[in-house]
Amino acid sequence: MALAAGDGGTDAVRHLIAAEYSKHVLFVRGIVDETRRLGHPDAAYVRRAYDLLATAQEHDLPAAESVLRYPSVGVWARKVLWALRDSRRSAKEPLGLAAVAAAAAIKAGLAFSLEITPADGTITLPSLGQILLPGRPGAVTVRSAGDGEVRVLAGGAEIHVPAKDGEVWRGLRPLSASADDRTISLLVDDLDPYRMPAAPVAGRLTEAEHEAWQQALTDAWLLLVRHHETTATEILAILRVLTPLRRPATGVSSATSRDAFGCAAMSTPPDGLAMAATLAHEVQHAKLSGLLDMIALTRIDDGRRYYAPWRDDPRPISGLLQGTYAYLGVTAFWRRQRLHGEGADAVHAHTRFARWRTAALSTADVLLRSGALTARGEEFVTEMRRTLRAWADEPVPPQALADADREAEEHRRAWRERNPHVPG
Repeated sequence: MALAAGDGGTDAVRHLIAAEYSKHVLFVRGIVDETRRLGHPDAAYVRRAYDLLATAQEHDLPAAESVLRYPSVGVWARKVLWALRDSRRSAKEPLGLAAVAAAAAIKAGLAFSLEITPADGTITLPSLGQILLPGRPGAVTVRSAGDGEVRVLAGGAEIHVPAKDGEVWRGLRPLSASADDRTISLLVDDLDPYRMPAAPVAGRLTEAEHEAWQQALTDAWLLLVRHHETTATEILAILRVLTPLRRPATGVSSATSRDAFGCAAMSTPPDGLAMAATLAHEVQHAKLSGLLDMIALTRIDDGRRYYAPWRDDPRPISGLLQGTYAYLGVTAFWRRQRLHGEGADAVHAHTRFARWRTAALSTADVLLRSGALTARGEEFVTEMRRTLRAWADEPVPPQALADADREAEEHRRAWRERNPHVPG
């Protein structure tokens, strides 16, 4: 029940990570099997790519695993497998396995030669970067002697990568930060077409924007390590990738995907505190998504929609559960953070704590009354509610409490005007 209480720590997270890796492996194997079963025209091609991936695993398992675990690989693999199981024999996405295999072989230091079909004039190597091909050629040959240098033979031309970012190569750029002997290392993925499904992803960051992200992470990581130890531990274990989103009209937008485990997407954070709060929010979504791959907590959607104090749109029961769990984590973040600020910063943190503890407690009650949870779901939400209820009586300065109540009422009133035909 540690996960239900909002924590979990290293042991629980380790199980989630292992389960997600197994899911990726099964998806990839399923793609090979389904292309063969369907008599897919590219079945032999897919099998060759799979064999190279298997060889990379035998040669350097951690290197190959780093590609198989990569969040966008999960998004791509699920999409392809579901398309194949719908008997779409003409689907071209299975060809993407060649790029996955090539990335694994490159990182494992294998000598290889493999044909890859570009998509829109590019070859995206998950966890590495993107090759830009002039003239939009058909299938090209990617070769390596195992020395880290890759040659791409396309239309009589030979391209060498990796190279300096420019006309033929765009590499994924790292971010890292250290605090109290704890270091986090992440990749900024602003290239992969599968990096965050159904989200308003931003394009390639400029160097100045990348530096702003680096500064925000440096400040966020210091804050997390010093004042939010369990959250920092979970972020360190789960997150591998940050994906930039387009800037919203106000505030910071963020997202995770059940299929892109290990990736948090967000618009450019204005400072370290905003980034720390956003990471605390999104790692909660990641934990619950991983758990939901193993245990059903909600029943089949019956069409009912619910008010969520953090959204402008009505939510299905599964979305309400996700949001409540995320805001359990957000509440915990501000509960701790309010002890470390002064003046206006302290008032802001107290206000956030008061706002979200009430919101999350109210939706936990809705979840438990809905009849839409499984037995395990009821146990899970009951534990969530127990944690939130214990925080409900903690003192908050009157001004912060009044500000939180006013904000909550304004949100509910605006939501009712926007959704007049939905109870809430």
